[in-house]
Amino acid sequence: MTQSPITPEVVAEHGLSPEEYERVLQAMGREPNLTELGIFSVMWSEHCSYKSSRIHLKKLPTTGPQVICGPGENAGVVDIGDGQAAIFKMESHNHPSYIEPYQGAATGVGGILRDVFTMGARPIANMNALRFGRPDHPKMRHLIAGVVHGIGGYGNCVGVPTVGGEVNFHKAYDGNILVNAMTVGIADTDKIFYSAASGVGNPIVYVGSKTGRDGIHGATMASADFGEDSEEKRPTVQVGDPFTEKLLIEACLELMASDAIVAIQDMGAAGLTSSSVEMASKGGVGIELIMDDVPQREEGMTPYEMMLSESQERMLMVLKPGREDFAKAIFEKWELDFAVIGRVTDTGRMILKWKGETVADIPLAPLADEAPLYDRPSIPTPKPAPLTNVPDSNDIGADLLKLMGSPDLASRRWIWEQYDHMVGADTVQRPGGDAAVVRVHGTDKGLAITTDCTPRYCFADQVEGGKQAIAEAWRNLNAVGAKPLAVTNCLNFANPQRPEIMGQIVGCLEGMSEACRALDMPIVSGNVSLYNESKATGGGSAILPTPAIGAIGLLADWSKSATLAFKSEGEGIYLIGGTVAERAGHLGQSLWLRELHGREDGPPPPVNLDREKAAGEFVRQLILDGKATAVHDVSDGGLLVAVAEMALAGGIGAELGAITDAASAFGEDQGRYVVTGKDLHLAYTAGVSVTRIGTTGGNEVAGVPLEDLRAAHEGFFPRLMGTNAALA
Repeated sequence: MTQSPITPEVVAEHGLSPEEYERVLQAMGREPNLTELGIFSVMWSEHCSYKSSRIHLKKLPTTGPQVICGPGENAGVVDIGDGQAAIFKMESHNHPSYIEPYQGAATGVGGILRDVFTMGARPIANMNALRFGRPDHPKMRHLIAGVVHGIGGYGNCVGVPTVGGEVNFHKAYDGNILVNAMTVGIADTDKIFYSAASGVGNPIVYVGSKTGRDGIHGATMASADFGEDSEEKRPTVQVGDPFTEKLLIEACLELMASDAIVAIQDMGAAGLTSSSVEMASKGGVGIELIMDDVPQREEGMTPYEMMLSESQERMLMVLKPGREDFAKAIFEKWELDFAVIGRVTDTGRMILKWKGETVADIPLAPLADEAPLYDRPSIPTPKPAPLTNVPDSNDIGADLLKLMGSPDLASRRWIWEQYDHMVGADTVQRPGGDAAVVRVHGTDKGLAITTDCTPRYCFADQVEGGKQAIAEAWRNLNAVGAKPLAVTNCLNFANPQRPEIMGQIVGCLEGMSEACRALDMPIVSGNVSLYNESKATGGGSAILPTPAIGAIGLLADWSKSATLAFKSEGEGIYLIGGTVAERAGHLGQSLWLRELHGREDGPPPPVNLDREKAAGEFVRQLILDGKATAVHDVSDGGLLVAVAEMALAGGIGAELGAITDAASAFGEDQGRYVVTGKDLHLAYTAGVSVTRIGTTGGNEVAGVPLEDLRAAHEGFFPRLMGTNAALA
C-alpha cells in the first residue's frame, strides 16, 4: 500500500497537536501510515479518551451497595431486587444535531439504545435533555423541529417509549445546541454482558448493518468547536435506520439467551476502531482484523474509511469457538449482516490486514490506557456579587401569567405528543410530571426516571450549580414516591483549553460529587462533551456549563406513585421544606428576574444537602403512607409557578395566602415541595418544616383564571413552530 506523506498539515487535520504527534512517533517507533494516524486521531480525541476530564472524573463517587457496574462499561448497572438490574446511560449528540438536526438527534437515540442493550438489557424507556438558543434566532425553529422529529422518528419506530425530558432556551446555545439522550433497560443480574475480550484464537464477529462512508471522523468533529464551516461537516453526521436497530436488539437478545458470547461492544463513536480497541485493551489481549471481510455497502472503501466510519446499527462480538454457525443463523433470520472479521491474539497489538498486506500494526496500550491525560490549568469563576436593587412586583398575577408562557416554563406538550410514550404499555406516568414512571414488566415495581440541570445556576456558581443539578434530580424522584438509586450524566462544556472553562468543569464536578455523596446517589455512567462553542455568525462563544443529570429511582409498588395534579377541591396546600415566613425568597438567577426584568445577576440559590435529604425522605414517606394526594417540587419559577402547574394539571384552582410579593411568589429557594392532603401539618420529621399555604378550589391562581394560564402555558410552542412544524 502506497504511503501518503504525513505532513504537519495532515496531523493538524486529524486534530492532533504537534506534541501528541511526537507521542505517536514514540509509541510506534516509526512514522505511522494514514490509517494508523486516523486510529490515533479518533482514540485520542476528547470524545473517546476524555483526556481533559479523566483526572477530575475520578473524584466522583461511583460505588454503593446497589451498584453492580459503575463507569467504564457501555452503561451503568444497579440492582433493583428480585434478580433484576436497571442498566442506563446518557450521551451527547450535540455537534451532529446542529449540523443535521434530524439525523443527529435520531442517531443519538440509536447510539444510546445500543449502549444499553449491548449489556443484555431490553430497553424500556428513553429520555432526553435539550438546549436551544433564542427562540427568535433565525435558525432555531429549523433546529427544534428537526431534533424533535428525529428523536420521535427513531424512538417511535424502534418501539421504545420516550417518556420525558427537559428543554431550555438561552442565547448561549445559539450556535451550539445540546442534544443529550438517555436510555434505561432491564436485565437479569445473571445475564449481564461485558466488553472485555478474552480467549486467544476466539473469533471476532461483526453484526448489524453494512459499513458506509457516513460518520467518518465523527468523534474528531465532536471534539472541536464550530467555525463558519459547520455545513461542510455534514458528511461526518451518521444516518440512522431504526427498523434495523429493532432487528438488532431482538437478534442480540436472542443470542444473549445462549452461552455463545464472550464479549460484546457496540460500534459508537469512532466505530470499528473504538469497539475493537476497547474490547482488546479491557481484556489485556491483542486483536487481528481482516478488513476485506468487513461488510461494506459502498465500493472501493479503504481500511482508513472502514475503521473510522460511524455507520449506525453495528455491533462487535467475541464468540466462543465453534459457535459461529449458531450465531450466524440467528442474525440471518433477522436479516442482518454477520461476518467473522478477525480473531483474538496474545500480542497486545491491533493488526489490520487488507488484500494480503498488513496495513496497520499498533500497540494497544498507547491507544487506550496510555492515551494522553491532561491536568489543564483552571481558574475558578469569581462568585457573583449579591443581588442589589431588586425590584418588587406590581402585579403578582400578571407576572405569573407571563412566566407560565415563557420559553423555559411553557408546556412541552407540542414536543412530547410527537413521541410515542405509551408503546410497550408499561408507562405509568406520562411526560409533564416531575419524573416519568415505567412499570417493570411483569412485576409491581416501577422505575422513576428524570433528567435535570439548571445551566444558569452553573454559570453563576459552578459548585452550587453542580450540587443543585443532583439535588433537583433527587427531588423529582422523591416527588413521585421513588427511592433514588443512581445517576448518569452528560457533561457539556466549552473549550477545556481555556482556564476559565476548565474552572467550570472542576467546579461543577466538585458540587456534583458533594451532592451525590450526601444523597447516596452514586454516578454509574456518563459522557463528556467538550468544545461546545461556536464562532459562527450569530452564535455565541461558549455554551453555559451544562452538566445534565439523568437519574433513576425505584418504587416497590408502581400504583402508589404520586402525580402533581390537584385531585379535589377543599384539600390543604402545604409547603414542605421551607416556610413563607422565612421570607428567604431567593431571586438571584431566577427566571422571574430574567423574564420580567431582563437581568441575569446575583448568586444562585444555595443548596443545603442535609435539608434536601430530610425533606425528600419525608415527602417520600408521606406518599408511601397514602397521606399525600398531589406532590410537586419547587424549582424554576418558584412557589407560585409550582402551584399553577399543579392547578393546570388537575383543572382545579388554588386559594392562597401569604404569597404577596415577588420574593415569596417567585424565589427559587431549594429543597422545597408543594404537597396536598388533609392535616399534613400534623406530620412531623426533624429538620423539615410543614406550612399550610392555601386550599385547593375555584378556577383561579393568584387572581388569574385557569383558562388564561392554560392559554399562555400551552400557546408558546404552537405559536413558535406553526402548523405542521414537526415536519419542517
